[in-house]
Amino acid sequence: MWKENVVDLKLTRFFETSARALLSLLIVAILLAILAAIIGTFHDLRLVMGSDFHGAFRTILVDVLTVLAIVEVLRTALAYFTEGRVKVTYIIDTVLVTVLTEVMAFWYREMDWEKIAMVIALVLSLATVRIIAVRYSPRRLREEL
Repeated sequence: MWKENVVDLKLTRFFETSARALLSLLIVAILLAILAAIIGTFHDLRLVMGSDFHGAFRTILVDVLTVLAIVEVLRTALAYFTEGRVKVTYIIDTVLVTVLTEVMAFWYREMDWEKIAMVIALVLSLATVRIIAVRYSPRRLREEL
């Protein structure tokens, strides 16, 4: 029985070390994606010099919000790297930023009221889940004890 525990411990350490190594590669990939998105945003600034300011500002706004969504993914990966667990609030923040990016795009096209109502319901439900996740987080429950 003792020998099985040693094997399980070594196997667990191997998987944790492997997961950390792969997560490190993922973090580097996310940082490169952020860099590429920022370069793309600066490249899109040339659109402001054209005649369609409205379209240029929409493109830049979507670019910036996309960068912020990628930053939220990075925060999620870093939280897992440091704490060994995924924080629900970071994931919800990522989804909220992504959904709000799509909402911003709605301003520039015709949408059915049913689709708009679904997006509003999604944003409200995500906000509610985020509030609940913060209110009942494990860290906060430990602090109250």
